[in-house]
Amino acid sequence: MSILVNKNSKIIVQGFTGTEGTFHATQMIEYGTNVVGGVTPGKGGSQHLDRPVFNTVADAVKKTGTNVSIIFVPPGFAADAIMESAEAGIELVVCITEGIPVQDMVKVKNYLTGTHTRLIGPNCPGVITADECKVGIMPGFVFKKGKIGIVSKSGTLTYEASDQVAKAGLGVSTAVGIGGDPIIGTTTKEAVELLMNDPETEGIVMIGEIGGSMEADAARWIKQYSSKPVIGFIAGQTAPPGRRMGHAGAIIGGADDTAAAKMKIMEECGISVVKSPADIGATMAKLLKK
Repeated sequence: MSILVNKNSKIIVQGFTGTEGTFHATQMIEYGTNVVGGVTPGKGGSQHLDRPVFNTVADAVKKTGTNVSIIFVPPGFAADAIMESAEAGIELVVCITEGIPVQDMVKVKNYLTGTHTRLIGPNCPGVITADECKVGIMPGFVFKKGKIGIVSKSGTLTYEASDQVAKAGLGVSTAVGIGGDPIIGTTTKEAVELLMNDPETEGIVMIGEIGGSMEADAARWIKQYSSKPVIGFIAGQTAPPGRRMGHAGAIIGGADDTAAAKMKIMEECGISVVKSPADIGATMAKLLKK
């Protein structure tokens, strides 16, 4: 089992023939991901990476039966790309694009309401089910098959957490990089809930950062519904108020947005909070032995 993607997922790449789309599609294919084609308007009917290119997502769905799309298009066109996939009935859209205007994402969020499309991102590393399917830009070799699910706002810390649980002999079921923008598709709580309901995920690592309330919302849900051990880490523990740290959403706007406040809430909700990513693997190993 896994969540969101597996070896049977059929993936198309929006922005397939561009530099980024080409590079990362190649990496995904080499990992074993079932990339069935791509979309570049005006290039439909051609071949790229030995796979068909379509003018529209609707054409790709009709010809390949694809159910997952990954987006590598410029920020000004990304919102339309997301909505095009949703209109075509794609079940999962992973948007890698960084720098999408907030007002564009407000439109996307409203558009997706009531559809059957789940969005991961934008400004995220994507989703990987270890040894099965990589829909993103993460280094696949870091992710060893196992039983720990990872939910993270940070791409780099997703890789670090995976490495830590691998060294602890646990490995990863599915890792989800949800993105660090102010408006994203799938929240921390929603991703945690998916992993909590996955029978082959035995523990969850939840990595957040300063800014916003997603970690607190997830923690309160975990307190009420958790059936598995959860480790939490918050990046930005030394960040000053008002200073944005890397991600557009990582800015302390109030007292509850600080790392200390989030860590306190998580601890009160029964989450095992670590102060360093280096402690994630060993701590999870201890929790699973209890």
